Amino acid sequence: MKPSPYTSSFQKLRSNILLVFVSALLYACNSSRVPPKPNVQITLVPASNPGGPVQLDFIGGRANGAKPGEQIVLYARSGIWWIQPFANQPFTKIQPDSTWRNSTHLGTDYAAILVEPGFHPATKVTTLPAEGNGVVAIATSTGKPLAQIVSKVIHFSGYDWRVRNAASDRGGQPNSYDPSNVWTDKNGYLHLRMEEHDGLWTCAEVSLTRSLGYGSYIFVVQDTGHFGPSAALGLYTNDDFRTDNIPGELDIELSRWGIADSKNAQYVVQPFYVPENVSRFTAPAGVLAHMLRWEAGRASFKTVRGSGIGPGAATISEHIFTSGVPTPAKETVHMGLYSYRLTKASSQQPIEVVIEKFEFLP
Repeated sequence: MKPSPYTSSFQKLRSNILLVFVSALLYACNSSRVPPKPNVQITLVPASNPGGPVQLDFIGGRANGAKPGEQIVLYARSGIWWIQPFANQPFTKIQPDSTWRNSTHLGTDYAAILVEPGFHPATKVTTLPAEGNGVVAIATSTGKPLAQIVSKVIHFSGYDWRVRNAASDRGGQPNSYDPSNVWTDKNGYLHLRMEEHDGLWTCAEVSLTRSLGYGSYIFVVQDTGHFGPSAALGLYTNDDFRTDNIPGELDIELSRWGIADSKNAQYVVQPFYVPENVSRFTAPAGVLAHMLRWEAGRASFKTVRGSGIGPGAATISEHIFTSGVPTPAKETVHMGLYSYRLTKASSQQPIEVVIEKFEFLP
């Protein structure tokens, strides 16, 4: 029997009503589901080592459910939490596959924080921020229980010096350091060198293994007249592990800071951005002796020709600071050759400096 057109129309209407009902039911089910909360994970955990600023390793993980523009902020704990890898590079990008990876200075614990665009992280904190106010998710991990990394130590002028093997942002940009750029020759002189290793421009730095405190610090340095505009030699005292915001650094710095016709030397009581804390001068070619006399409330600097500070030495420059002079804590002497705003032109030729002697007089 042939169905009537009314029966066919009713069947189509019933099918359409059923389809709309099922669709509405599915939509209601889906809309009732709460989207998963974004989270961050640390899957590549560095070693537990409070070596802090002198050693680096890699850290990595995943950021699930991150929105476009969100990034990772890393911290490592060495006494307090320090932003990683550098204060001027506080963000780690999330890759299209949700993974992230960066370098970090070593600490006892590590934190990865997923943050919204426009978030401004602190460079160091005693307590990690809580979720909210731009913080989307937080992950922490204790460092892996591995043996402490043994640093290269070199003997110079009767003292032991630790050779830097981690990157640093001294000079306003990340600089890599290679221990092979540091050595002593048959005369006992210390050599610091900047050059390219496997396509990477590397610097050199040593720091004394113990603190000396108040007294006279004398550095005898051979000619630095060959320095390009971006090369910088820092002779200074500083506590790498200081956890407060009080500057504790006294500097003798030989550099033109990227300006070819600028004066090439200065004495500094940090912070450098206070005009009264800097005394600029021109250091001539040849061997020079630089001295810092550090006393309570007083830092006296002097540079003379030749290898000795004495009554007959020709004075090149001298300056006395009586404001902002730090008190001794756990500071150590550093001698570092690095680059300030490195350019391709300045990286074409290796640069080397020879330090004949370091002397400390209480």
